[in-house]
Amino acid sequence: MNLTKSERPHISFFGCTNSGKSSLVNAVTNQALSVVSDIKGTTTDAVQKSMEILPLGPVVIIDTAGVNDEGKLGELRIDATKRILDKTDIAVLVIDSTVGMQNEDFELIKEFKERKIPYLFVWNKCDLATSVDTSPHPSPQGEGACLFVSAKTGKGVNELKEALGQILKENKNEKFIIKDRLQQGDIVILVIPIDESAPKGRIILPQQNVLRECLDAHATAICCQVEELSSILNSFTPKFVITDSQAFNKVKEIVPENIILTSFSILMANYKGSLETLLNGAETISALKDGDKVLISEGCTHHRQCNDIGTVKLPNWIKKFTEKNIDFDFTQGGEFPNDLSKYKLIIHCGGCMLNEAEMKSRIKYAKEEGIPIVNYGMTIAYMNGILDRALEIFRGKNIE
Repeated sequence: MNLTKSERPHISFFGCTNSGKSSLVNAVTNQALSVVSDIKGTTTDAVQKSMEILPLGPVVIIDTAGVNDEGKLGELRIDATKRILDKTDIAVLVIDSTVGMQNEDFELIKEFKERKIPYLFVWNKCDLATSVDTSPHPSPQGEGACLFVSAKTGKGVNELKEALGQILKENKNEKFIIKDRLQQGDIVILVIPIDESAPKGRIILPQQNVLRECLDAHATAICCQVEELSSILNSFTPKFVITDSQAFNKVKEIVPENIILTSFSILMANYKGSLETLLNGAETISALKDGDKVLISEGCTHHRQCNDIGTVKLPNWIKKFTEKNIDFDFTQGGEFPNDLSKYKLIIHCGGCMLNEAEMKSRIKYAKEEGIPIVNYGMTIAYMNGILDRALEIFRGKNIE
């Protein structure tokens, strides 16, 4: 299966300016991925690249700006670098062997530990160092691997890739959206409306992934639109019906109560997020009052359609359901506010374009500020009075 960017492990290179992060990234990827210069602060924004690297397999490599950058622009770069921590699965701390560890390096280590991010110490420029013992030894904290490399000569680069591969192997946690709930021969109906807001010529990523997992489980997947659902149910009795959340109001009237019904977005809530936390968020929708601010955040950057789910449909449905005059803010892609305190509720998309680390980081920020958070599918199911039914698929199974 060709993994999308959001499904690939994200390996991020951190460190001070001129530690040789960009040179090391280029050496690891065997590409001129990042601009290299002796001038401090050459890397201004994070550089990200999806690629396949032996022995790592499909990964996303991220080169970040120096964490000791200076001035107002430097502060913005540092903030952007710290944002990369939200999506990092493995961190590589690059240290200049000719300079040694700086205060900022210790601050990064603290961040790695607090976020429980596996990390490596990499002493770069070992070809230039005269006073540093270049034999392998434990990290300054007595934990994790510590490697000596030279991006210039290539010394230690293969060993670095092997060490990263070992961390990936040790931290591999195979998860499924639906496959572990299926047996060979099961029938699953996927309701995929094709309307003005559907992407041209394709189906969206959660639908693709669920379809693929059905096939991997040797289950039979039947794809249809709402209009064909009744006739299909007359011929087949599926184990599950999985629908686009936007069609819940129609699909719930068609699917008999004895058939489990859920949505792609609700499956994503369990796969990428924290189902219990999002469930608690759904229950706060009825408590919204006039003037309350609600953030609707979408992880992808698609072009907004005239009847867009996030900016048009959801706000209208929420106002109708609550009968309140709610004030909505909207974010898209990598944008997510640092300060969430003004919001009474956050409604997030399923997160299919975000990796699990970033989706869980956003949920964590909301919990830390005491702001309820829920996703699109659970919001729509709640307002249609079928949230309990939509969660039945998880009963008897461990949930996140």
